[in-house]
Amino acid sequence: MPLTLLRNVRPWAADASDVLLDADAIRAIGAPGTLPAPDAVAVDGDGGILIPSFSDVHVHLDSTRMGLPFRPNTAGDTRWSHIMNDRENWRSAERSVAERATYTLGRMIAQGATRVRSHAQVDADSGLEKFEGVVAAREAHRDRASVEIVAFPQVGIHLEDGVPDLLDVALRSGADLIGGIDPCEIDRDPVRHLDTVFDLADRHGVGVDIHLHEGGSLGLFSLDLVLERTRALGMAGRVSVSHAFSLADRSPGVDRALEQIAELDVALTTIAPKGSLSVPLDLPIERLLQLGVRVGLGMDGQRDYWSPWGDGDMLERTWMLAFTQGFSRDDLIEDCLAIATWGGASVIDADLPRLSPGARPGVAVGDPAELVVVRGDTATAAVMDRLPQRLVIHRGRVVAEDDDLR
Repeated sequence: MPLTLLRNVRPWAADASDVLLDADAIRAIGAPGTLPAPDAVAVDGDGGILIPSFSDVHVHLDSTRMGLPFRPNTAGDTRWSHIMNDRENWRSAERSVAERATYTLGRMIAQGATRVRSHAQVDADSGLEKFEGVVAAREAHRDRASVEIVAFPQVGIHLEDGVPDLLDVALRSGADLIGGIDPCEIDRDPVRHLDTVFDLADRHGVGVDIHLHEGGSLGLFSLDLVLERTRALGMAGRVSVSHAFSLADRSPGVDRALEQIAELDVALTTIAPKGSLSVPLDLPIERLLQLGVRVGLGMDGQRDYWSPWGDGDMLERTWMLAFTQGFSRDDLIEDCLAIATWGGASVIDADLPRLSPGARPGVAVGDPAELVVVRGDTATAAVMDRLPQRLVIHRGRVVAEDDDLR
């Protein structure tokens, strides 16, 4: 693969530079016009801000309706009603799972995401059809993005016959992680649920990503069971918890949970939810960065049967994270941008350096050649304005420009 020379870009909005890339990493950074690379493909960054590419580490490509006619939401008020609403409607979509997932992943890449972790529902109703659709999307964009797939039992593991076997097949067929969901509220048997999840992880040598919407003391109880199994199986650095709403209520038990999360290197992912004083949902972002906890951001559903939210743009979701956290200082807003880019990358790859408050990694010599050029006077302005015309780079090669895929 030829080298790429990015001309006139501003790493994290610093002074203009030229940046030389190969397929693996940033090879050199210098003042404009000072990097001799006659064989490189030259690309004009036009003074844009160079940051690590976005990492969407919590998305459901199997349920997306992006690009299709709008459908009013018909789900009820409970999580279970949303789960069943998806089950009742997904087969009536105008396009197959594979077509919908492929389209949405393409829109995500065009807007700057080159690292993605998607959940793919596996249950007695859909079997492996949704999983196979996400696999097809990954294959269609294999040269534009790196995609991890979680075999996700959204309807629980033990409520319907055959689900553990289906999850086993998914893991043997290319799933990268095993998922779980609300072991107390859904299966109502947290020990059996989590034993099955961690047994599958151990048997297949894969990581774990648990949806944990359960709040308060119930959520902390489930989280403690996850941490207990992480420790017992020596899975530090290989477990993620999505949502983790129980960490939002700032109760006395939260500090102990955070200390264990940091000790066991359990990653957390958030979708920037907006809670309330009575039902807080927002993770303590500043505290997580101080503790060195790996934390990433995701889009979750995208105009699907759960909700009308989600448009494939992780810069938009970065704005939402800053907004729901109540941040107005530039350094805190840029911390959110670091989470949406490098933070998510570290969720996927535990060997990457951890974020800390004020850290702006990902654009130094030796860092991965996974980059995006965004527009704005400053990094904070880029989040506030969310302008189009981005330049997206995967493995040192431009894969999207001006919002169109290459």
